[in-house]
Formats: sequence, structure tokens, C-alpha cells
Amino acid sequence: MGIMELFSSLVIAVLGSCVLFLFFRLRNLRGPPCIQGWIPWFGAGFEFGKAPLEFIEKARIKYGPIFTVFAMGKRMTFVTEEEGIDVFLKSKHVDFELAVQNPVYHTARIPKNVFLTLHERLYVLMKGKMGTFSMHQFIGQLTEEIHEQLEDLGTHGTMDLDNFVRHLLYPATVNTLFKKGLFLTDERKIKEFYQHFKTYDDSFEYGSQLPEWLLRNWSKSKRWLLALFEKNIEEMKAQESAGHSGTLVQAILDIVEMESCQHSPNYGLLILWASLANAPLVAFWTLGFVLSHPDIHRTILEGIASVFGTAGKDKMKVSDGDLKKLLFIKWCVLEAIRLRAPGVITRKVVKPVKILSHTVPSGDLLMLSPFWLHRNPKYFPEPDSFKPERWKEANLDKNAFLDGFVAFGSGKFQCPGRWFALLEIQICIILVLYKYDCTLLDPLPKQSCLHLVGVPQPEGKCRIEYKQRT
Repeated sequence: MGIMELFSSLVIAVLGSCVLFLFFRLRNLRGPPCIQGWIPWFGAGFEFGKAPLEFIEKARIKYGPIFTVFAMGKRMTFVTEEEGIDVFLKSKHVDFELAVQNPVYHTARIPKNVFLTLHERLYVLMKGKMGTFSMHQFIGQLTEEIHEQLEDLGTHGTMDLDNFVRHLLYPATVNTLFKKGLFLTDERKIKEFYQHFKTYDDSFEYGSQLPEWLLRNWSKSKRWLLALFEKNIEEMKAQESAGHSGTLVQAILDIVEMESCQHSPNYGLLILWASLANAPLVAFWTLGFVLSHPDIHRTILEGIASVFGTAGKDKMKVSDGDLKKLLFIKWCVLEAIRLRAPGVITRKVVKPVKILSHTVPSGDLLMLSPFWLHRNPKYFPEPDSFKPERWKEANLDKNAFLDGFVAFGSGKFQCPGRWFALLEIQICIILVLYKYDCTLLDPLPKQSCLHLVGVPQPEGKCRIEYKQRT
């Protein structure tokens, strides 16, 4: 009798498992097609990680405008057409903060409860201090800082273009947003900082997803940068009491320390990455595109000469009025961003959402690819061409971009530093092309398809030759 009872229990368990399997299988038929791979947890991660942007495009062609990729233990549902994009941008059932919390913890060690408590307050602060009405406060210092770095480059030379723009923008950004001379004070310290930040930035995406023990060099650089902030945090906080005007970071630390003072260095690292990761790459691509198009290069030089004259030796000042007269340069920056936008932006589904005929379950990461959306000919005719003049149609006076342009995100949590980044890149290009006669010695490289976070990096080297104008 005991054997029969055991046998009956096993049969019931097996039949129950089959019923559950069929139930979930049928339920999943209403969900988007799912690319799962065959390795537990990793799923399609290896294939996806080789070339994510190409993977997304091939999947879109094969599976349609909405599909799910299972990788690294996560379900990522990609949307590529209007209805899905509308849900991504407007639905109350998708959440930005929950989508980025885990990557923030992995890359900066900010706990979930601290991040969720402080994020909106810090966002409102940054939105105010870095909004369009505040940009005039940064113009003078950014101009002076970039002038200093240009003097260090001398009257002529040849450099890798990537190193060229990083040499200009790294110190200018740190000195403006953090504190002048904070830790970029001599050649040895600058070199060490560059090496560690480059390691941290290059593997940031992997560090946001993978266990830290798999990324030994990245982990070492992250700890070095955190230690740097721990060492300098008191000096940053003391600026106000020393009688100097507070920097953006000083204002942020005031809020952080009211909630969790031990995480001030962590927020310092997070802001450092946000301020340095993308702007130099956008400057790289903008200068690269401009110098690769002689007619566009000539138009910019004529505009600069009409505002500042033709001599390149003077240390001229840039005003808000000057920038408005040189609007074509801003068009070039925005067009470079369009062509080299981040691979994806993400939200977390907190309640099931219906997109087309599919239901995306809660827990999925909803993914939108600006890189591919910016190549939709409906929004951008001749999408693969560098055409700055298309931005004439944007209402930039009212800070409105072109329809379909989502490089800075959209909705409640757009990138709060977007106006600062655009400003420093414009000033950088004006000062470089005013002072130097520049030539690319190599063809502009393709963008790397290996990363989804941030602006795609160049795939290969590209040298610039610069000579001071006489």
C-alpha cells in the first residue's frame, strides 16, 4: 500500500509539472519572442556580448519590432517601433530608478535604499544647477580651462584624436565641476588618474553586470578611484567654509551627507564617470566628422572668423551671444550624437504592459536603442549621412530636439548634464579650430559595437595633426 501511495504521488507530481509547464508555455505565447541561448544564466549573453548593436538589428529583422533576450540572468525586452517606444517613454508601469539601481550598486557601491532615497532629490538639484538658465555661469571657466590645456599642447604636434580631446576635456571638466587642482596637479598624478579612469570606463558595462572577481583590473581601478575621493572628500566639502563659491559636486555632497555620509566618495565616483565618460567621445566624433567633411569644416571656420577674427594666437573669450552666432557648431555636435548615440536606454517593467499583440511581464527590463531609432528614415532622411543642416528644423531656442532623437533619454529623468556637455563640447571645438589648423592623418574609424552603455568608442586609432594659425 505504501508503494502504491508513493507511485500515485509521483504520478500526480509529474502530471502537475506538465500542467504547469504547459500553462507557462501557453502564457508565454502572449509574450514577445524570446532568444534564450542554451547556457543556464548566461543564456544568449555570449552571442549578444560579441556585438550587441548588430545582434539587436538582426533580431529585429528576424523576430519583428519587439523581442526578448535572456542574458546574464535577466530578461531584456527590446522595442523598436512607435507603439513600443510610446510605452517606454510614457507608461506609468515602467520605472527608470529600478532599472539602473543594480548597475549603480555594482559600479559605485551605492546601496539600493540610499540610491532610491536620494536619486530624485539629487536629480532636481542637478537639473537646476545644470539647466539652460545656469549655463552662462560655466562659460567663462570652461573657456579658461580649455585655453590652459591648449597652451600645454604647444604650437604644433601630432596626437591620437581620442587622447587629444581627453587631454582638453578631462581637466576642464574636473576643475569646473569638482575643484580646480583637486587631483590633476602634476604629470605623474594625471597619468595615473587617466590610466585608472580609462580602465574603469572601458569595462564599466561589464562591471555593471558581472561579479567583480571576474574583472580584476577593473575592480582594482574602481578601488583606486574610490580611495582618491575618500582622500579628497574633506577638501571638496570645505570649499564653502573657505569662502569660495560652491561647485556642483559640493552641493551634491551637502545632500548626500544628510542621508549617508559614508557614501560621499561613492557619489563622487558616480558623478565623475557621468561627467567624463561621454563628452570626450562626442567631441572626438564631432571633430572627426567635421574634419572629414571639408565643406562643413570650411563653414565652421568662416563662422568662427566672423565672430573672433582669423588670428589664432589670441586668448579670446567666449560669450553666450557668441555661441548663438555659431549655432552651426551646435548642429554638428547634435548630429554627431545622433550618429553615435548610446546603444540602449532602459526601464524596468513594474506591472505587465501590452505592446502590439504581446504582453511584457513585470520584472523585464524594457530596452530602447537610440542607436537604431536614430537611423529610422521616417525621422531622419539619409540616416547614415552626417547632415548638420537637418537640425535647422529643431526648435533649439526652446531647447527642443528633433522628433525621434532620444540620446539624452526622455520623460522625467532625462540626462541632467546634457546642456553642460553640449556647452563644453561647443567651446572645445571653437577654441581648437580657432587656434589650430587641424588635419586628420587617418580615415575616421568605425564605432565599436561592443558596448551598449555610453557613446560607442572608435574602433581603431585616428591621428590629428595640429599647427597654430599665424
